[in-house]
Amino acid sequence: MPAPDPPSHPAPRLSRRRFVAALAAAAGGIALRGVAVEPRALRVTRHAVGRRRAPDPRPVILAQITDLHLLGVGAVHRRIGDALAAARPDLVVITGDSLDYRGSPRLLAEFMALLDPATPKFAILGNWEHWHDVDVDAMDAVYRRAGCRLLVNETAVHEVRGRSLAITGLDDMVAGRPDPRRAFADVPAVDAHLLLAHCPEHRDVLARHVVFDVMDRRLEFDLSRITLMLSGHTHGGQVNLFGWAPVLPRGSGRYVRGWFREPGAIPLYVSRGIGTSSYPVRLGSPPELALFDLYL
Repeated sequence: MPAPDPPSHPAPRLSRRRFVAALAAAAGGIALRGVAVEPRALRVTRHAVGRRRAPDPRPVILAQITDLHLLGVGAVHRRIGDALAAARPDLVVITGDSLDYRGSPRLLAEFMALLDPATPKFAILGNWEHWHDVDVDAMDAVYRRAGCRLLVNETAVHEVRGRSLAITGLDDMVAGRPDPRRAFADVPAVDAHLLLAHCPEHRDVLARHVVFDVMDRRLEFDLSRITLMLSGHTHGGQVNLFGWAPVLPRGSGRYVRGWFREPGAIPLYVSRGIGTSSYPVRLGSPPELALFDLYL
């Protein structure tokens, strides 16, 4: 005769107190990650621009650093230096908000010392340098000593293994005085044209103002000549919940992070950047060092 089934007992119910305690523990874990873990969890992303052709030449390797918001130089910044040493880029661009309101050119010099001084570098300003009256002359001097040129509404031409790149740097759209007429004047014919603009919404502003008056002449700048626009500013939302960024700064527009390559528009990449602003939290948006293989 088979043994009788053991008496069944209802599963214990989770009390309200235990539920609240579990919820608080989960929230605490998420908060800890956002403050102590993710802001230091550097991600290196890599992107191809253009098409490989046979025989396949070595691409021009470009690295983008943005939104450092330097309050100190620590482990995440040393990881940037190590990653760049491994990647050996042909040039580095720094797309604004390097210094925060508590930052100083001394901190910028400490960070730039982590980068190879022989690698050509170009930088622009962001909104925070303007808002908090960073000494731009001192900042420029630090950049120059580190082999970096600060571009404010101007274009530089850089040669890499017989290929020419125009690099245009615009002043910040939110807090600065961008001057596209000056920046785009007399851009020569080149193999590629890079546009550095801190705020990604600058892309839409430029699309509405293609024709400029320069010295009583009319200049039409064909935006299709721009190979790539690089921006930061958004921090990828800084707190990004499953693809939703509840807070974005003015100047972000419809852009949060990653690629935007609609037909007929300037190809744009928005980096998540490195640091934080307003509150020292990153969640769902870890720091990013972006590398680009430019096939010219």
